[in-house]
Parts: sequence; C-alpha cells; structure tokens
Amino acid sequence: MDEDQIEGCVSGYLKQKGFTQNEDQLQLTNTDSSLQPDTLNRTQLERGSARYHDGYGRLRSWAYRSLDSYKHELLRVLYPVFIHCFMYLVAKGQLQEAWNFFNTFREDHEMIHSRDLQKLELVLSPTHLEEMEFAHSLRQSKFNIKICGYSYELLLQHLHSMQSTTIIGIINEHISFQVTTGQPSSISDDPEAVTLTGSIQDAANQINQKEILWGMFEDSVEDHIDKAGALLSDTEKGEGEGKEGENDESKKRSIDGGKQGSSIKKVKKEKASSATGKNAKPEANTISAAPRIKPELPLPTVSTDVELSILEDLRNRVQLSSVALPSVNFYTFVNTHNGLSCSSISHDGSLIAGGFSDSSLKVWDMAKLEQQPTTSFWQGGNDTSQNEQLFGQNSGKKQYTLFQGHSGPVYGATFSPAGDFILSSSADKTIRLWSTKLNANLVCYKGHNYPIWDVQFSPAGHYFASCSHDRTARIWTMDRIQPLRIMAGHLSDVDCVQWHANCNYIATGSSDKTVRLWNVQSGECVRVFIGHRSMILSLAMSPDGRYMASGDEDGTIMMWDLSSGCCVTPLVGHTSCVWSLAFSCEGSLLASGSADCTVKFWDVTTGIKVPRNEENRSGNTNRHRSLKSLPTKSASVYSLQFSRRNLLFAAGALAKSG
Repeated sequence: MDEDQIEGCVSGYLKQKGFTQNEDQLQLTNTDSSLQPDTLNRTQLERGSARYHDGYGRLRSWAYRSLDSYKHELLRVLYPVFIHCFMYLVAKGQLQEAWNFFNTFREDHEMIHSRDLQKLELVLSPTHLEEMEFAHSLRQSKFNIKICGYSYELLLQHLHSMQSTTIIGIINEHISFQVTTGQPSSISDDPEAVTLTGSIQDAANQINQKEILWGMFEDSVEDHIDKAGALLSDTEKGEGEGKEGENDESKKRSIDGGKQGSSIKKVKKEKASSATGKNAKPEANTISAAPRIKPELPLPTVSTDVELSILEDLRNRVQLSSVALPSVNFYTFVNTHNGLSCSSISHDGSLIAGGFSDSSLKVWDMAKLEQQPTTSFWQGGNDTSQNEQLFGQNSGKKQYTLFQGHSGPVYGATFSPAGDFILSSSADKTIRLWSTKLNANLVCYKGHNYPIWDVQFSPAGHYFASCSHDRTARIWTMDRIQPLRIMAGHLSDVDCVQWHANCNYIATGSSDKTVRLWNVQSGECVRVFIGHRSMILSLAMSPDGRYMASGDEDGTIMMWDLSSGCCVTPLVGHTSCVWSLAFSCEGSLLASGSADCTVKFWDVTTGIKVPRNEENRSGNTNRHRSLKSLPTKSASVYSLQFSRRNLLFAAGALAKSG
C-alpha cells in the first residue's frame, strides 16, 4: 500500500468513529511535515554561515588580546583563515553572508593585503573562484607560517578550548606551521614568515633548480682595463725589484739626514699612499673577482672615443664604503602640475629626461642649463652632501628639447650608454627611439597590446627590453621593428624590467608580487623570486651580476642571490613606494629613492656577509643597515643613476603643496 491508500484507510476509520475534526488535524500535520525539510535546511545554512563568522571573530579577539611578545606571530594566522572563510561561503553560494563577513573584518588586513582584497572583491559567484587565477591559486596552495614554539602551543590550546571544527578544519587544510626555537620575532624581520606553498611554490622551486651564469661578460672595457692594470702592476713590481739595490744605497746616504728627514719622507709616503688609494679601483675585491662569461648575444663594438671616456672616468672613480658615502646631485622638476610620469638620467649625468602625461618627452642638457643665469641651486643641510637643482617650464625661454610623437602618457624613458639615443614607452602601446644629437624621432616599435610601463637599454646598448600591461616582457634591437623574444609567465602586469650585467638575462617585476629572471637567448624563465607582499616597482643588478635588489609598493627592498634564488636580506626603512634603485660602481652601496621624499643608502655588503640565523640570534634588525637618509624638499624621488665616477644623480618632482 502506498501513502495515499494508507491515508484513505485512516480517514475512513476516523469518520466511522465520529472523529471528523481529527481528519482536518491530520491534513494540517501532513502539510506541516512537508514544509519541515526546507525549514531545517534553511536553519542549517544560517548556522553554517554563522559558524565562520563566530569562529573567526573569536580567534581574532583572542589574538588581539594576546601578549605583545606573541601577538605579531599569532596575528599571522588571521589572514589565511579570513580569506578561506570568505571563499568557503562563496563556494557554498551564500553570497550575502560572504559579503557581510568580508566587509566586517576586511579592515584587519587592509594595510598589508590591500591589493589581495581588491582582487577578492571581484569574486561574485562560485564560478569566479575557478576562473580567477588568484583565487584558484589560493585554494590550491597552503600558507606556510613561521612561528615559535611558545606561540604554537598557545594557538593549539586556544583551538582546543574553542571546539570550532570549522576553524580547525581550515587551519588543518590550508595552513602549515614551521615551528622555530627561540623567542618570537616581528613580522617585518623575516620576509619568509608567511609564504605560499603548493603549486606556485613547487613550480618556482623547480624553475630555480636551473643553472645560470651570473658573472660579467668578457671583452668589456672594464675587463680590458683590469687586465691592463694587472700587467702594469707586474711591470712596476719588476722595476721595483731592479731598483732595490739603488734604494739601499740611497738609504745609507740619507742616514745622516736625521729623524726629521725620515719623518718628512714618512708623511709624504702616507699622503702618496692615501692619494693612490683614493683613485685605486674599488672593484678589485668584487667585480674583478667575478667570473667572466661569454655573451650569448652578438654585442656592438665600442668606439675608441667611448673607451677613452670610460677609462678617464675609471681613473677618477672615488671609492665608496659605509664611511665614505657619495655626493648626490638632485634635480627637481617644478611646475609639473602632477603631470610627470617618469624621469631618466644619462650615465654621465649630462642629460635629464622627463616623460609627461600630455604624451610629451622633454630632455634637459645640463651643460646648457648651467650657463643660464636663471638656473638656481639649493645647497643641502650641513649634515648632507646633496645639491639640489630646480628647473621647470615657466622660465620664459625654453630650456629643454621637446620630443613629440606619442599619443598617450609617456610611462618609461631610458638613455643609451653613450647618451646619443633615448627610448620612450607610452600608453599608446608603442616604443619610440629618439636621437639626442638630431633631436628627432628615428623609429617607432610596435608589438605590445596594452600600455607599456617600462623600457630599459642593455648595458652594451643596441638591445633593449620593455614590459607591459599585457603581462609580457619583450626583447628588441634598434635595427628591427619587431621583438626578438617574448617573455610570458607573469599573472599580472609587468611593471619594471632590468638587464643583467652580462646581457644574458633580464629581470622583470610584476603586480603579482614576484620577480622573474629570463634567459635572453632562449626566452626561458630561469628564476622565480617570491617574498614581496605588494607589487614590484623597481629593480637593480649588482655590478658583478651576482645579486639583485627589488623594491615594492610598501617600501620594502629585498636583496636576492641569483644563483640560489633566495632572499639574502630585506631592507626596511622607507614608508612609501620605492620608485628607483641603483648600485654603486663597486657594488658596496645601494641607493634607493622613494615616494616618501628620501634617498637612502644601504650597506649591502654587511647584509650579504651576515647569515640570517646568526643575525636572528644577535637580535639585529634590517633597519640598522641603513647608512644615511637624505630628505628632499618635498620631492618624490623618481630615478637614480650612479655615474662611472661614483657620483649619484637623482631626479624627482616637487609635490603639489596645499
């Protein structure tokens, strides 16, 4: 018998016995029972969404009430739990509850993870979790959190007392803890405190196993000078041994001169040694010791005039160290009305270029500018060695050379090594080559599909690299209008590009918070550097080609070892975007320019020599490596350039007051 037959039999029996009201009550009961499953499902859904909200809220309150010594490490757990609670709610289709949860707790992570939150705001349905690369990678990967043993025990005790299977399940599935011994540390001290492991990290580790040759290229001008200096030193040594007998006789004759004569000679000898030491090649311990690598690309020949100019600069190079900082010549753009998009300085500091939002490129010749009486100089304070020069557009007579041809804002500019050419990249998806001698546009290069953020000449000239909003970087030559190589692999905009010292590699920094190193010849990615928490805005290569520095939007600078692909040390001190980085010629100092209106010097040799484990034991922090900070007069620093004589040139735009 089916349910209808049973219900009919029961109704007939009740009518025979005179219970007519019970029939109506039976129908009402059946009607209520048919609605009961939906009511239960709705109640279960409400309870399910509340579990994520309540569980995260209790964990958050406990973490913020913890002792200050453990709070930094315990707060690291909140962000992974937050985003996975949000994505779980979206995956279950509870969009309203997901957005209530997101908007309630997003302020906790706005300062550090603002860009991640902006991407998660685009998740409007469960299908978006699968289609969006960022969300998909988060769900497929695990967070690796470094935490000390005391903090780990406190967290386990609290999770046990919470008895929240929802939060425990998220932590167990998406977080792995790296428990360390010793005292807890601040999150700013270790860039690897919170990292992603899984598909992205595994792919990066596999790529980083590839071999790279990080030395300088053979047959460069510096290489020739180093060899000539070695031969000269051997010749001088032989001549000194030949004259040793004569010097002994002269010493015997000068004994009667007394102590006064010997003291005078000693003083002269010390002065001579100090003078030669000042002009001695500072790269003897670093650059000369770097291996020489044959370039894989055919490089252009260097003219005799350029070689003589480089030789003259190397003879007059000043040795820099932590106690001998360089002089800084700062050029300030005024009256730009927030229209300056980029700036570039030639290798000798004689030419300054500015790219503007009105699609124009303007080049100032310092030799001509200094001859005009309207030019003004500002001398820095008593404790700095910074000269500041102002030049603008409202000075009556035109002081610059105007290059027009782009149809969109100019975002990047770079001078050739000799300064006779300049490249500019624009939002109009083109790169233009200009002649500073003819003051004319020579070539227009097309290939990118979206705005081009940066362009850089190679150290040898002729070749250049560009990067764009289309997530690619491209290699070009001056004599071809089509790119030679296309480097694809970043998950977001490629914001900056930099050449390696031996011209065999380029580095790219992206909004996906990674830096990649590419082989120019094959177009293959050979290194992936993971550790930044925001988009990368600037890159710099050490002169010996072994290390790389990268600066991000949060003001953090990281030093990377190219051979291992690991972060050597983070440099923390800037409070805003790091727009430019530059190594000194011998590689002992790193200069950084930021939107916080400062130029900072860093002793990178100390950071390289001190292992991280010893540093953590001694309690030293990264801020101690900042040698000096030179503030500007309310001017954001756009570009930095060390000359071959180790003079630092800098340029920036005066911030709009009021």
